[in-house]
Amino acid sequence: MNSPVETLFKKLLEFDKSKTKPVYIQVSEQIVNLIQRGYLLKGSVLPGTRALSQLLNIHRNTAVAIYDELASQGWVEIIPNKGTFVLLPEQKTAKIKASAHSFNKAYSYSETTGFPFHNAMHLASTSQVTKSEYVINDGKPDLRLHPTFQFARWYSAAMKRKPLIKKWNRTRTGSYSEFETQLSNYLNATRGFRIKPKNLISTRSTEMSLYIVSQLLIKQNDIVLVGRLSNYASNMIFQQAGAIIKTIPVDEDGLDVDYIKTHFVKGSIRCIYICAQRDYPTTITLSAQRRLKLLQLAKQYKFAIIEDDFDYDFQFEGSAMLPLASSDANGLVIYLGKMGQSLFPSFQTGFVVAPENLISETKNYLQLLDQQGDLIQEQMLSELISEGEINRLIKKNILIYKRRRDCLIHHLSMSFKKSIQYEIPSGGLAIWLQFKPEISLAKFAEVSEKNNVFIPKTMLYQDKNTCAIRFGFGHLDEAEIADVVQALKLSYDTVIS
Repeated sequence: MNSPVETLFKKLLEFDKSKTKPVYIQVSEQIVNLIQRGYLLKGSVLPGTRALSQLLNIHRNTAVAIYDELASQGWVEIIPNKGTFVLLPEQKTAKIKASAHSFNKAYSYSETTGFPFHNAMHLASTSQVTKSEYVINDGKPDLRLHPTFQFARWYSAAMKRKPLIKKWNRTRTGSYSEFETQLSNYLNATRGFRIKPKNLISTRSTEMSLYIVSQLLIKQNDIVLVGRLSNYASNMIFQQAGAIIKTIPVDEDGLDVDYIKTHFVKGSIRCIYICAQRDYPTTITLSAQRRLKLLQLAKQYKFAIIEDDFDYDFQFEGSAMLPLASSDANGLVIYLGKMGQSLFPSFQTGFVVAPENLISETKNYLQLLDQQGDLIQEQMLSELISEGEINRLIKKNILIYKRRRDCLIHHLSMSFKKSIQYEIPSGGLAIWLQFKPEISLAKFAEVSEKNNVFIPKTMLYQDKNTCAIRFGFGHLDEAEIADVVQALKLSYDTVIS
């Protein structure tokens, strides 16, 4: 005759082998629930592993794993040759006893602090929520192009490397890691650098890189120069560091370097932020002549150049421009980049290239922000660089993104004809669309959302001189691009009617 516990298990325990969660976890969680709800009392004897396996029609090893999981969490005690007994974990946190008049408030959490603090007005969130099927971004890659099984295999292989645990448990010595060596070699080969591992540091993202650099570089009321429209995210970081942002005109040759000469004096500028390949948001490339002028002016005026190469990996025609940092003999350029944009976001990493003395200070900051780092990620990226997988993924994806860019141009020209103006970018995952004649972009975005296409406010650029949007197309396939352009045309017709 079955015991009461066996009868209870037979009635209440269920599991689904098709789920990704292991069976032993599914069953152990349900047994914990039975204990918490009082169905199983302290001291109750659970069926033996053989009996449990027969009862649930599972392998005995799975039954053993169920009880081991419960024991590891303190819900049961396994006594050899006697059985498995239910325990009730000790309540290690005591509740504060409340007086009668404030009993209801004792266990609720306050919505506001009881002390003042500094509000970071420059770091207000720009994220918006929508139910639209399609969302326009500023040029993000398509995660669907990434082969999941390959990433799982690479990550699993990296985790199994025996030296990894030693690296985790050992304080970093003066020597450089394999990842730092591989990354510096890769940048020397692709960007024309002549750097060593001592000239770079890897971070979680370009934004983290820029934040650390701005903390080292900028003091209160320092002047930072950016393009007239520029990148809202980088501007927030500069302003939070205390900078005063001044804008520089941008024409068909990029930033107007001569404007700096006529409007600023020597010693008044702390740094200038530029994009290495294509200006954000206009996608205009800074000409070679102006690059040389900017380097000369930086030396003369003694300001730093922060060079953000956020879309180096996506060059469709010709070769990518070599960074200013590759021609910098005077230590004036701080180069920011991304590694692994053809990988999942969690496998991507940012990096900073600069003279050794600045890198030493950035490492001190990084030690505070991210002491642990991600050794598995570094191990995997090292292997992908050395085996050439990074280059293969980039080349494969570039062909797809180029077709998408051409598809977008085709649908824009067919639908909008002369209502919009644009230059076809030689690379990158976004296009700069200017409306002629001007329309209300706020109204356009509102109507577009009703037509199932969401355009975030950070993609809208409208003032007395500009009426344009930055249209990121990389995350859309060719069929989706056709749907989005059709919806945008309907929205445009509604706004101008």
